[in-house]
Amino acid sequence: MVNTIWGTTKKPVSSQRLATLFEERIKDDGYLFIGYPVIATPEGPYAMDALWVSPIHGLVIFNLVEGRDAGIFEEAEAESANTLETKLRNHKSLMNGRKLLAEPNVVTYAPIAPASEGLCVSDDELVTRVENFTWDYPESYADALSIIQSISTIRRSRRGRTVEKEGSRGAKLKELEASIANLDNLQGRAVIETVEGVQRIRGLAGSGKTIVLALKAAYLHSQHPDWKIAITFNTRSLKEQFRRLVTTFTFEQTGEEPDWENLQVLNAWGAPGGADKSGLYYLYCQAHGIEFFDFQSAKSRFRSGREFEGACDYALSQAKGRRALYDVILVDEAQDFAPAFLNLCYDMLRPPHRLVYAYDELQTLNEKSLPSPEEIFGVDANGRPRVQFRGHAPNAPQQDIILEKCYRNSRPVLATAHALGFGIYRPADPKTGTGLIQMFERNELWRDVGYTVVDGALEDGKRVRLARTDNTSPLFLENHSDIDDLIQFHSFADKEAQADWVANEIAKNLTTDELGFEDIIVINPNPLSTRNEAGIVRRKLFDKGINSHLAGVDTSPDVFFNVENKTVAFTGIFRAKGNEAGMVYILNAQDCRASFGSLARVRNQLFTAITRSKAWVRVLGIGPNMDALKDEFSAVKNADFELEFLYPDADTRKHMNIINRDMTDEEKQKVKSSSRTLKDLVDDLQAGRVLMEDLPEDDLERLRNILERGANAARQ
Repeated sequence: MVNTIWGTTKKPVSSQRLATLFEERIKDDGYLFIGYPVIATPEGPYAMDALWVSPIHGLVIFNLVEGRDAGIFEEAEAESANTLETKLRNHKSLMNGRKLLAEPNVVTYAPIAPASEGLCVSDDELVTRVENFTWDYPESYADALSIIQSISTIRRSRRGRTVEKEGSRGAKLKELEASIANLDNLQGRAVIETVEGVQRIRGLAGSGKTIVLALKAAYLHSQHPDWKIAITFNTRSLKEQFRRLVTTFTFEQTGEEPDWENLQVLNAWGAPGGADKSGLYYLYCQAHGIEFFDFQSAKSRFRSGREFEGACDYALSQAKGRRALYDVILVDEAQDFAPAFLNLCYDMLRPPHRLVYAYDELQTLNEKSLPSPEEIFGVDANGRPRVQFRGHAPNAPQQDIILEKCYRNSRPVLATAHALGFGIYRPADPKTGTGLIQMFERNELWRDVGYTVVDGALEDGKRVRLARTDNTSPLFLENHSDIDDLIQFHSFADKEAQADWVANEIAKNLTTDELGFEDIIVINPNPLSTRNEAGIVRRKLFDKGINSHLAGVDTSPDVFFNVENKTVAFTGIFRAKGNEAGMVYILNAQDCRASFGSLARVRNQLFTAITRSKAWVRVLGIGPNMDALKDEFSAVKNADFELEFLYPDADTRKHMNIINRDMTDEEKQKVKSSSRTLKDLVDDLQAGRVLMEDLPEDDLERLRNILERGANAARQ
């Protein structure tokens, strides 16, 4: 089956007819790109009308004629073929000596032009012509597709990896990186297909959302160099990664650096102080003459925990006469933003409001994923939704794309992260009657992100067993190493023993294992204690002659890895988000086993830390809580990394959310004070120091009612 991917086209009628023809009459596999690729030439970017990449028929260029005048179409055919050949010849994988292994064929399709020799004016002529093309080198299909998608260029732009020992960790990482050769169908759509309005891209961590957004921004920039395009995100350390990816892909298509005036990589919040510090919220305030809040002033003005949300809400309420600043805004990590920020982005766009937001619905794990587009963007003056997603129409760009494959985490690593994050194999809590800590309100979300039902049913109150398939978790991600090496849990007597072990392992990684400094991340889940906790390990590494840095503290906030200086990255959980490494060490995981007033939050931190690994992960901790976490890991491992549990009904989910909710410090103090007061009252009543008759009757009646409701709920 041919996958048709729609780019920007100046020939909509003939493009639509070509896509329909392929859908109805061409049954072979491959990719049909409309308005893609865009190739750099001395005269500037050259956009193909359409290109078919087929494992059977090779590469077929379509020059499309929109009207009746085909002109001197032979010259156009020669130009398109020469342009594509020049691009392909730059890649050794497609060359055998001087011979190109993927020579393109060219067809001119002019459906309403007069008949002419060499011109395809009918559908039958076109089908006959393309089906007669053959390819002597079908084994080059994957390489050709990778080059067309520019993924090979992105891989090549990474720091070169030199390995000498077969089977070393460095050698395995090199093979892993080479295995991710192409964009899959959904990733390709997400990069190239552009909606005249709002587009949503969802997927697990490691499904390629960041690369997709960078490629999409560069593609749009090459097609529309006059457009103002902005990319934004929550994790500041993503800034350099985005700039690198955008630069690589833009150069591939235009032969030039991006015009950073028109293609901007911006923080979400921002601050005064020039382009490097600027952010979308700051620019919005500046454009509308609205008071700007930095973090400290927002913390004073708005409720703790919603500083940025409060600042965005205030800006939206104060803006008079909306001022559009951009033609396209792309938002990564949208799950970390409140709807207010997405509304602010929407308001900064010129019609038709091209907003692309990507997010991981499992990044926070709980029910608090982003609302529907209708809820986020509200209604207009006539009461109609400002944004409304409709079903996918054939041969049209997709408005809602779900990237179900995970290309970072292996099946054992990802299933372990989910098991611990949700509490799948956690002992039952007396307060809730289940070990589950959190669960989706919409159970179909499990299928959306690549799980399949092995047994039972994804229904409230039913037992279910879920597993990831080879399709959604490719086998090459786990086959390179034994499962016992992919993920390990270790419990230590104290922090010194933990630090000694980590320092020794990192030294081995850098010497024996042939890993580079950028292949290692050490994460302390609690961001408030990271400086002190990392310091213990860093001192031991220093004694071994190994330098390290605390990301965003010893380096610029926009930089995560400090490869030039050859140092190992240490980080808290917030700066770790959006980054990845072959080997991940997680310190003090015992802090994520249990936590009063923030159990869901600390489990989410552990989930996020584990999913930073693209090969191996070491979960480390101290004491009984770490031993209990090891027991949960043993349970998911014994279940062959499948997730089996009783799907909680609505009442149970509500009770879980209340018990495991993330409390503020003020709320925690109130609960502790109330608990102490209640205990003192019970002790005094039992000792006879206070008599029931001494207590106000209305307070006693209220207490009886509360206790009775609690007892009834427990029985149910």
